[in-house]
Amino acid sequence: VQLQASGGGLVQPGGSLSLSCRASGFTFSNYWMYWFRQAPGQGLERISSISSGGTRTYYADFVKGRFTISRDNAQNTLYLQMSRLKSEDTALYFCARDTGGNIRGQGTLVTVSS
Repeated sequence: VQLQASGGGLVQPGGSLSLSCRASGFTFSNYWMYWFRQAPGQGLERISSISSGGTRTYYADFVKGRFTISRDNAQNTLYLQMSRLKSEDTALYFCARDTGGNIRGQGTLVTVSS
């Protein structure tokens, strides 16, 4: 299993950023997928999940209405569109194949700062 997240960077508060996660080594379309994040000095927290077919999505309360998860099964790619970013969204963002975030890639760093 390989999960490679990309798209992180530095963004000002209130700005937007779009993350991608390219999956390989397994049948992507068979699995629910997840986004997690880990802020400096903090534990891993689950942000969002999406069903295998993309029809069901769930969000943590702290990102609901600001983040949108989606997927393209033909491209084996998971996405996270983030808007109205806050400084507290600064973290390393991971995509994962399991609910606990144990099967995850290297992550991409998002820094929200003016």
